Amino acid sequence: MDQVNNIFVIGLNDFNRQRLETLHGAGQWRFHGVIAPEAVYDTEEFDIDAMLGEATAQLEAFEGSIDAIVGYMDFPVSTMLPILCERFGTTTTSLESLLKCEHKYWSRRVQREVIPDHIPAFAAFDPFDDEAMTHIGEAGLYFPFFIKPIKSSGSRLGFRIDTPEDFYQAIEQLRAAIGLIADPFNSVLEQAQLPPEIAAVDGHFCMAEEIIGGWQCTVEGYVYNGEVVSYGIVDSLRYPQVLSFFHYRYPSGLPDDIQASMVELTDRIMTHIGYDNAAFNIEYFWDEVQGRIWLLEINTRISQSHCDLFEKVDGVSNQQVTIDLGLGRRPDMPHREGAFPIAAKFFYRVFFSDAQVTRVPSSQEVRALEADFPGTRMDIQVEEGQWLSSLPEQDSYSYALAHIWMGASSAEQLLENYERLASRMAFEFDNIQG
Repeated sequence: MDQVNNIFVIGLNDFNRQRLETLHGAGQWRFHGVIAPEAVYDTEEFDIDAMLGEATAQLEAFEGSIDAIVGYMDFPVSTMLPILCERFGTTTTSLESLLKCEHKYWSRRVQREVIPDHIPAFAAFDPFDDEAMTHIGEAGLYFPFFIKPIKSSGSRLGFRIDTPEDFYQAIEQLRAAIGLIADPFNSVLEQAQLPPEIAAVDGHFCMAEEIIGGWQCTVEGYVYNGEVVSYGIVDSLRYPQVLSFFHYRYPSGLPDDIQASMVELTDRIMTHIGYDNAAFNIEYFWDEVQGRIWLLEINTRISQSHCDLFEKVDGVSNQQVTIDLGLGRRPDMPHREGAFPIAAKFFYRVFFSDAQVTRVPSSQEVRALEADFPGTRMDIQVEEGQWLSSLPEQDSYSYALAHIWMGASSAEQLLENYERLASRMAFEFDNIQG
């Protein structure tokens, strides 16, 4: 009988466990949760030191072999993995190489060394410095520009700045909330060997960057024993005139030569960083007018939002990549073996400042919609009585009430099916604030 591998998943929930059980090789794997899912999914407060201590105690108490320690989330999970894997002798990339991706200032400096024509002008600044806007100007950045924390989670605390008034309003929000991520991120930075110029820019700092834009997409990839592999490109399409995402679509509709250029840039930057034996995804823009590809940011994980898309189109979730790499194996990722030629994840949104939810679609209504559109899966994000402002991980402009995954025969069919489904979504609100 083949050996059973024990795989520990930080924040393992029922949804991910069900999908993991469908991966190639899952019959020889046993999945174990490390740290309760609500401690990493349903909160914005992260005590990294306590979480590392809890995870270490759980793993030390396990009597069998520890064959892989993995996770699918951004901060704080991604940053804990190199620390735990080093402690228990399992496979992943080094903490320093991971931080060269996740520390936005360090990442831009490293990118500038090898792909300078593909990154925007940038500057780090302290939001608690009353002269911050002056320093940004001295660095050569002028309105409009974008600001975000050195380490953020999702799209939180990211702002387009067109005027001084925009800047000072954003600074108020940053000063009030940046500590939620900055303090635990600093706990991670303390465990890494940082160059002096990076150590001086801790988690309480922010980034100002030149505005970039165009057709946004994500290259999903991994590095295995020094070989960079890009296995899929997913388009990120926004609602008209706003920054909020409308849907993710796979495969990409970008021209083949642009996709090939993004793959080559990905190989160059991930090799330079020294990232190894771990999954990643890189967000890019293609500015068709300028004829230019911009690198937006590097994430040190697969995208959970894309799991269902890869399953529908390629035949297996890209979680396969993370598990295989965690076990020290080359990923067994198929190509175009799924049930649909194209798939998407849609974000059903409202553009309120706030409101109280008074009705959500019932489970029977959700099941009926899923049955009417084969291959569809829906995940309602709110509950009756909930204020929208209490939802975690939202952007600064809207609230996502439901995530909807759909497959179809064409991009046109996808949109048509979604519009038909969305017209039947029965949400109601009170105390709507415009």
